[in-house]
Amino acid sequence: MRMLLRLCTFTLALAASAGAAAAVSVGQPAPAFRALDTAGKPVSLADFKGRHVVLEWVNPGCPFVQKHYHSASMPATQKAATAQGVVWLAVNSTHAGAADYLPPEQLGAWMKDTGGAPTATLMDADGTIGRAYGARTTPHMYVIDPQGRLVYAGAIDSKATANPADIATATNYVKQAVGESLAGKPVSVATTRAYGCSVKYAD
Repeated sequence: MRMLLRLCTFTLALAASAGAAAAVSVGQPAPAFRALDTAGKPVSLADFKGRHVVLEWVNPGCPFVQKHYHSASMPATQKAATAQGVVWLAVNSTHAGAADYLPPEQLGAWMKDTGGAPTATLMDADGTIGRAYGARTTPHMYVIDPQGRLVYAGAIDSKATANPADIATATNYVKQAVGESLAGKPVSVATTRAYGCSVKYAD
């Protein structure tokens, strides 16, 4: 596990240096997209015009993702957001040839088994959505306001580790950003450094 975490950290560093220029910036319009969810239903960002939307990059094989799902932290954050009318879209940009790729049915089953509660889980095996947003890690989080502008981009929280014990003392940046934006306030921490495993894009 320790070796895997070191590998994730190393690949994250490489991905951050190589992909940073592609990232959409806070304050800019969120890139439009359309994809199929794990049930085969088409979902587009335009479907949720006028609503807050959270995007979460996910890969079940990543220890950092497992930290937030197996502890129930990510499902709790999803449920708290959607209970307030926020749309939550989990996006998997892992390419089909990757060792930890899960086909739609298996990804949907994993999400259900872990208690995940996104509005939809989207398949992005060709990486179109991920590259449009500059998503580099799993998790990598984005918050979009009702005007279609990006108001938060970065980490799920302030403790960049794979240790579930750190969640209790971490600041949940996404929960904070959603709460402030729903209240009509500027997001106080709008950009942070995402941490996790590198997104497994196809070459």
